[in-house]
Amino acid sequence: MNRVAASPPVPATATTSPPAAVLRVDGLHVSLGGLPVLRGLSLSLYPGWTAIVGPNGGGKSTLLRALAGLLTPQAGQVWLDGRPLAGYSARARGQRIAWLAQHEAAEASGELTVRDVVQLGRLPHLGLFATPGSQDDAAVDAALATTECTAWQCRRLHELSGGERQRVLLARALAVDAPVLLLDEPTTHLDPPHQVAVVRLLKRLAAAGTTVVSVLHDLPLALQADRLVVLQEGRVRAEGSPRSTEVQGSLVTVFGGALSIERVGGRLTAVPRL
Repeated sequence: MNRVAASPPVPATATTSPPAAVLRVDGLHVSLGGLPVLRGLSLSLYPGWTAIVGPNGGGKSTLLRALAGLLTPQAGQVWLDGRPLAGYSARARGQRIAWLAQHEAAEASGELTVRDVVQLGRLPHLGLFATPGSQDDAAVDAALATTECTAWQCRRLHELSGGERQRVLLARALAVDAPVLLLDEPTTHLDPPHQVAVVRLLKRLAAAGTTVVSVLHDLPLALQADRLVVLQEGRVRAEGSPRSTEVQGSLVTVFGGALSIERVGGRLTAVPRL
C-alpha cells in the first residue's frame, strides 16, 4: 500500500495577525463651552464600517470632529496610522481623512455648480492654485456617478433640495479618495431609496478596505454596519458586532428601553416599543 506523507503541523505561532487600528483615541477629554462632552474616551477604529450610535448629547459628533482634527482636546490623544494626528499638516490630514459635517446640507448655498463643489474634494491633493488633471477629473466623475448627481452637475447649489445637496456633499467627500471617511449623519434629508443607496455604498467602501466611521441616529441603518460603538454621556458603553448580545443590550439600555433589537427578514433592526 502506498503511504501518503502527512503534512507537517502548522506551528502554533503561525496565526493571522489582527489588522492594525487606523485611528486610535487614548483618554480623550473634550469640553465645549466649559461643559465636559467626552470623558476619558478610548477607542480603536479599523478598516471596515463602524457606526457610532447613542442618545442625543452623548458626544457622537464631538468625537467625529476630534477624529477629523477639527477640535483640540483638553487631554488625551488621537492617532492616525500610528502617529499623533496633531503632527500631520492640514494638507496631509486632508489627504488621509475625508469629512462630512452634520447639517452642512441645510446650510450649503451659493453660486457654485454641483461639479465645482465636488471638485473641492480634490483640494488636499491639488492645493489652492494647481490645475486639476485627468486623475482629479476621474475622481470627480466617479463621485458624481456614485451619488447619482451626474445629470445635474451644472446646476447651482442653491437650486437643489436638501436631499440633493446632501448627495453633492457626500460626493465631495468621496472625491477626496481618502482611506478614512468620517460621516456625520450622511443619510440626513435623503429619501428611503437614497438612504439604502448610501448604506450599500458604505458597505462597498468598507469591503474595499476604507475605514468608514459614521454617526447615525437611524438605528435600523446603523445595525447594518460591521461594528457599532455605543456612546452615552461621553463614554463608550459597548463596542463590537451588531450581532453581539452585549452591544444589543447596551443599545436597549442607553435608549431607556424604548426599543428592542429584532431580526426581520434575515436582518437586524430596531423596533420601537410603543
